[in-house]
Amino acid sequence: MRGANQSSVSEFLLLGLSRQPQQQQALFVLFLSMYLATVLGNLLILLAISVDPRLHIPMYFFLSHLSFVDICFSTTTVPKMLANHILGTQAISFSGCLTQMYFVFMFVDMDNFLLAVMAYDRFVAICHPLHYSTKMTHQLCALLVAGSWVIANLNVLLHTLLMARLSFCADNAIPHFFCDVTPLLKLSCSDTHLNEVMILTEGSLIMISPFICILASYVHITRAVLRVPSTKGRWKAFSTCGSHLAVVSLFYGTIIAVYFNPLSSHSSEKDTAATVMYTVVTPMLNPFIYSLRNRDLKGALRKMVDRKTCS
Repeated sequence: MRGANQSSVSEFLLLGLSRQPQQQQALFVLFLSMYLATVLGNLLILLAISVDPRLHIPMYFFLSHLSFVDICFSTTTVPKMLANHILGTQAISFSGCLTQMYFVFMFVDMDNFLLAVMAYDRFVAICHPLHYSTKMTHQLCALLVAGSWVIANLNVLLHTLLMARLSFCADNAIPHFFCDVTPLLKLSCSDTHLNEVMILTEGSLIMISPFICILASYVHITRAVLRVPSTKGRWKAFSTCGSHLAVVSLFYGTIIAVYFNPLSSHSSEKDTAATVMYTVVTPMLNPFIYSLRNRDLKGALRKMVDRKTCS
């Protein structure tokens, strides 16, 4: 390891969320339940969209990618934590730690971009319905998703390479359940100024630009909805937008609180609680937020279940 990254640490110890046995048991059951709910909910959305031709439109194309990303997102962190609990180990290799960090933040970026793309899709559908089919073409949808994957990978590759150049000399205990950037920077015995500057500048640009696009889209959507003569129609639109914005606020609020502050202002307890919200809770909530209020998707799920029951 010394030759590649000038580090005397060959592995890290993931201390998890608690060191008390009773709390560990409760957290194991809780995280296992949330992980299963995340995978099952998102898989059902993927299956419903794939088998129902009526859902082969841009909105559900983006939703299917969001569901796939959320499954991968949770799978990157939660199974490792559950396995460590079962096996009674806390160790993760240096290369395994960097790999986990890479995929965690790649899927964070993808969630970030897909939420923005979905907000833009709704903006075009509600504010420019007559031009929707000409604006949201299959080529544009594919380009938006492919571009998101490329930018996400390049962004995370930059931060992973910056992390790999740091030295880790003695302490290898990470007070977290996965390899997160902030605790790794705190453990480093070399200068982390460049890493912090890149997170606060380039990282902020990557995260905040889509957030601004989401807010701008919903401002225009709100103006369009206010012109709807039906009170019932306005309330339905606002309740749906409110649910989406609640998830968006939870996702961005916790990320901004954890990563876009100086290292000196961080505490491991607060950072861990915040990261649980965007790595575990948000992927679990997305299927419910984007499907329970969607008549077409509920119809497709019901039809799929009926087919299985009949067979």
